Amino acid sequence: MASAIALLPATRRTSPATIINFARKLNITACNYSSSSASRRKQLILYSKPGCCLCDGLKEKLNTAFSLSSPTPHSISLHDVDLQVRDITSNPEWEKAYQYEIPVLTRLRSDGTEEVIPRFSPRAGVDHIQSKLAAALSRDD
Repeated sequence: MASAIALLPATRRTSPATIINFARKLNITACNYSSSSASRRKQLILYSKPGCCLCDGLKEKLNTAFSLSSPTPHSISLHDVDLQVRDITSNPEWEKAYQYEIPVLTRLRSDGTEEVIPRFSPRAGVDHIQSKLAAALSRDD
């Protein structure tokens, strides 16, 4: 299963119904989302804003890292990860928190809190990003 990268409406928590409705608007025919599969999948959140060249560069590298990732039996695969891109200009709390820090990548813990993943250098290669993400996602909550 390929990982999904989508710009979702700015909400604190996105419900399965919202994701399905958003997918329909984008004409995505196969939206495999259920609360049971969501609990097993790892989730990343990228805080970004339009016109941010660093954000665009990271989104492009993440997209490549997700598409080139191959499932492995003994480690975290990026195929088991969902990425949500949040536009900080759509939420005053996000804008206040991240306006000088974007792009900010976080992982969603099982308790609903977010852990910031250390920033990647804009010169970092896709292999480096894949290994750092795998390490961050393999940590226990």
